[in-house]
Amino acid sequence: MSDTSQQLLHLVIGGELTSLETITFKDLDRLDIVGVFPNYASAYTAWKAKAQQTVDNAHMRYFIVHLHRLLDPTSDDKSN
Repeated sequence: MSDTSQQLLHLVIGGELTSLETITFKDLDRLDIVGVFPNYASAYTAWKAKAQQTVDNAHMRYFIVHLHRLLDPTSDDKSN
């Protein structure tokens, strides 16, 4: 890898929720795992594209998970 910047992994996932008030997926077997991205900007681009594709379904939601925070919970990087 030629990029020397810090790797901040982000996961984009989505699926249909059981209700608009909670973050409980209706069917985990149908969870859409969009991918893992090396930075927030590329994750945001993927999230936005998927969210726009499913705009007609109010129960469909996509999320960006900050994997780098899960992998290193002592990190004090709160920027992305």
